[in-house]
Amino acid sequence: MPKYNKLVRDYIPQIIEQSGSKYSVKTLGNEEYIIELKKKMHEEIAEYEEAKNDQDAVEELADLLELVYAAAESHGTSVEHLERVRMTKAEKRGAFKDKVFLIEVEDE
Repeated sequence: MPKYNKLVRDYIPQIIEQSGSKYSVKTLGNEEYIIELKKKMHEEIAEYEEAKNDQDAVEELADLLELVYAAAESHGTSVEHLERVRMTKAEKRGAFKDKVFLIEVEDE
């Protein structure tokens, strides 16, 4: 039986069971959950970097967004509050829409 030892989406155990396979899982505590969310984000970022087309990239971005929402909740905030924080930062410092790439800054 292959070992995965990674965080998976909530319905994965049922999907495995429906395929006729056996599995084992455990429910994580909050601290371990946050650690595993971070690991899963790295995994999904790598998959996004490897995406060969827009459709695959969007699929990976959706996975990342789901993880961001889960992480926000695990840190005691809502998706709505997270969005407000994002908007405030965008108003103060801008977003990433203009594709600005900083080369260097001359020190005085």
